[in-house]
Amino acid sequence: MSETDKKTAQLEEYKPSFTLKAEDYEPYIGKVRIEELKRLAGSLEGMGWANVNSTLMGGGVAEMLRSAIPLARGLGLQAHWYVIKGNSKFFQVTKKFHNLLQGIDQPISLEEIFGAYIDTIEENVRNTLITSDMVVIHDPQPAAMIMNGMIFGNILWRCHIDTSTPNYIIWRFLLPYINQCAGAIFTMPEFIGPGLQIPLYEISPCIDPRAEKNHQYSDKEVLDVLAPIFNEQNVDSGRPILAAISRYDIHKNQSSILKAFKRLCQERTYNPPPYLIFVGNTATDDPESGAMLQKLKEQAGNNPDVRFWVNVKDNDRVVGALMHIARGLIHVSTREGFGLVVTEALWQGTAVIGSKIGGIKKQVLDGRTGYLVDPLDVETIAAKMALLLDHPEEATALGAQGREHVRRNFLLPELVRRYLVLLSFYSATSRELPDFRLDDLSYSEILHTLRFRHPYLPEPS
Repeated sequence: MSETDKKTAQLEEYKPSFTLKAEDYEPYIGKVRIEELKRLAGSLEGMGWANVNSTLMGGGVAEMLRSAIPLARGLGLQAHWYVIKGNSKFFQVTKKFHNLLQGIDQPISLEEIFGAYIDTIEENVRNTLITSDMVVIHDPQPAAMIMNGMIFGNILWRCHIDTSTPNYIIWRFLLPYINQCAGAIFTMPEFIGPGLQIPLYEISPCIDPRAEKNHQYSDKEVLDVLAPIFNEQNVDSGRPILAAISRYDIHKNQSSILKAFKRLCQERTYNPPPYLIFVGNTATDDPESGAMLQKLKEQAGNNPDVRFWVNVKDNDRVVGALMHIARGLIHVSTREGFGLVVTEALWQGTAVIGSKIGGIKKQVLDGRTGYLVDPLDVETIAAKMALLLDHPEEATALGAQGREHVRRNFLLPELVRRYLVLLSFYSATSRELPDFRLDDLSYSEILHTLRFRHPYLPEPS
């Protein structure tokens, strides 16, 4: 069953103007891994892989799909990416979902759930039809689409956040939708919420090394890219920089970074003194970022060494160049699905001070690619900042090891490979269980679970 491209009344579709070839990634991961990817894709040529999420711009999901779709098409798949549309009320309530699923209590009304959320979903699916061999629904925003009867194929729910200790009401609300899927994908086993009765898989987010943000800059290129914003904000390029790059979000814990930097500057004297530069763009599905940014600015006061760059021009090049030049990236989230910004910084050869939270632990190997800290331990965060500033050679060595760690584990071809393995399994092209599954259901048990929804699947032998 190949994917049928249908015009929809509500869903927006990302239509890339280019494709990516597997060979484009050979300089990064080597010929052997490229040939493996091509062999896997060869048996799936013409099959469909569709994705649905809530925004074309902003956030790690959109960044990954922007590269994964062209690469999948270059490998011969009919790959598509659809985006649901919603108003401010919809994104406010789904932001609450996001917080509640990660254990932060806040009030939510039935009108928000069944009005702002369910009504928006129904508007999106009213004239929508997606048919594909595999359809991946990303995060809670489009989750309710699963039971509207307008998506046909093997539907998998991809959860990019930590649902291990969710708010009971919201999780019970979403669980019936999720358990109607053919499987669910999590970043880490520790993120799996209770009560799931479907096959579970582990896929780490990845970055595209060919993306503009991830270009390996020379020192001259860095200065050329950053010169306009340095001049505009009167930043001295000769001073060391500590960078904090993320959404302005309560989980990103920028407040602790500010406290640690203040402590660092009180306890030590540097000549020249370091900068702390925050960079963050607002995402269309995050209505709380503006208020959070304002609180941070108030906390920083008039400190001339703390800068806030918001929605900067030429964002990807500026972020990539800043990561390259920074002495360290500080990313001490209290909740974190993965933290692609950590991957990006390590790829630029920059050491990371990261919290012992979620997917950050997969990337920051303590003492090898950076330093792991408790996200609220301001004293230790400040001490690790001092280590990076006092010992630039060690910071460089940590960054080099970080880049190799990313090359082996977190580049785009590995992400696409795992989705191809799932497509091969769910299309019955292969009977072998994916080696990254997180539960021990046998193939026949999975088929038994799915058959009432997917009667075309073969009988188990």
